[in-house]
Amino acid sequence: MEILNNLSVISTFCFLFHMMIDPISVTAKPSNDLSYFDPIISNLYEPSFEFNSSSGKKSLIPNLDTDCSVWNRACSEEILRIAMNPENVKWIKSVRGRIHENPELAFEEFETSMLIRRELDRMEIGYKFPLAKTGIRAMIGTGGPPFVALRADMDALPIQELVEWEHKSKNDGKMHACGHDVHVAMLIGAAKILKAREKHLEGTVILLFQPAEEAGNGAKRMIEDGALVDVEAIFAVHVSHQLPTGVVGSRTGPLLAGCGFFRAVITGKQGQAAKPHQSVDPIFAASAAVISLQGIVSREVNPLDSQVVSVTFFNSGDDLDVIPDRVEFGGTLRAFSNASFYQLVKRIEEVIVDQARVFKCSATVDFFKDADTIYPPMVNDDHLYEHLKKVSTHLTGPKNFQVVQPVMGSEDFSFYSEVIPAAFYYIGIMNDTLGSVHSAHSPHFMIDEDVLPVGAATHAAIAERYLNDQAL
Repeated sequence: MEILNNLSVISTFCFLFHMMIDPISVTAKPSNDLSYFDPIISNLYEPSFEFNSSSGKKSLIPNLDTDCSVWNRACSEEILRIAMNPENVKWIKSVRGRIHENPELAFEEFETSMLIRRELDRMEIGYKFPLAKTGIRAMIGTGGPPFVALRADMDALPIQELVEWEHKSKNDGKMHACGHDVHVAMLIGAAKILKAREKHLEGTVILLFQPAEEAGNGAKRMIEDGALVDVEAIFAVHVSHQLPTGVVGSRTGPLLAGCGFFRAVITGKQGQAAKPHQSVDPIFAASAAVISLQGIVSREVNPLDSQVVSVTFFNSGDDLDVIPDRVEFGGTLRAFSNASFYQLVKRIEEVIVDQARVFKCSATVDFFKDADTIYPPMVNDDHLYEHLKKVSTHLTGPKNFQVVQPVMGSEDFSFYSEVIPAAFYYIGIMNDTLGSVHSAHSPHFMIDEDVLPVGAATHAAIAERYLNDQAL
């Protein structure tokens, strides 16, 4: 009940629930072997030459102006070359470290936002500020269509960090325990790559730095403030401790469930426990309602359409000799489509109200519809999923892409997907040697920072190649 009364915290548990479940399905045990990247990276610092057809020899002129209107390997290599440049790697790690040291909660990301804007200013990248209080909408490219967006969330969690390292949180009780500092750093890294390759962009890339993913549905506020104006497609990434460092995972169609919460109040008539016939027992009615709720999924839902209804608290007081006049209970619901989700909402209310009536009680059910606690399902657009899969496999190889299974967790990126086509994917941070094995929302959560340049390059390649494909 304490949790449900704190509506600013409720939405945190949608994604927390997700991160406590293994979202990855792979055909073999994950490995930390990144050897595939070695030949790619080792070649990045070798000069790229043009071939002289008349002499049959390689020209000594570096091929730095590869035509990428039709994508080729040299385009991917150039993006990786920029990302893996030692100075850029040092810089992006520094950006992440500064953000990690100063975690800020939902809609309080003032210093984080200022840091981002300073980096954008240094790169001479224009932006609009503020959106959703602390959010930023930056722009790189021609300024004209098509427009494609990349999004990173900025907020931290109310958790005390227990990892001892040089950039440990300096704010007591606050920690970047879900990797949002990493998301921001990778997007800033992508901005640097895209700015360096701006002349190759056949349109405009929009960079969205969003507040309040963990609590407050910052995505909704960003949309209301114009984040998606002119944008026709959007992508986002989340780090995953279930995938080896640098490995990308996603799937087409439903990826994350819609998430909601409910609280029911059943009212009867108080009486002495020794004289139950003189009372109207709300505990009896509530117990019947809780049991009946389990039948919604087990008896009314197609077994192939995964849904969840879980009752997570029940409060009737602590007087051992009195039948109370009211009982409160509540929980969560999950589904992979809006139709299924709102059918669950309808049936939960019907079951609770009707069961209460059977036992001569009355009932009300609150779904917190006005408190930003309902998240729609995250359904990847088929074409955008195929695009990110194509880009990822061409960038780092087919060994470093995995098809993952959908999970019952939620993410407010799904609000963007209700407006325009969207695709969400994971990028691995698992490294047993470093100890990067803890789930998000753990005080021991840490990452393998080798993911930073890979994530930045993936972001940049997804956006640039999307624009070029649209121009064909």
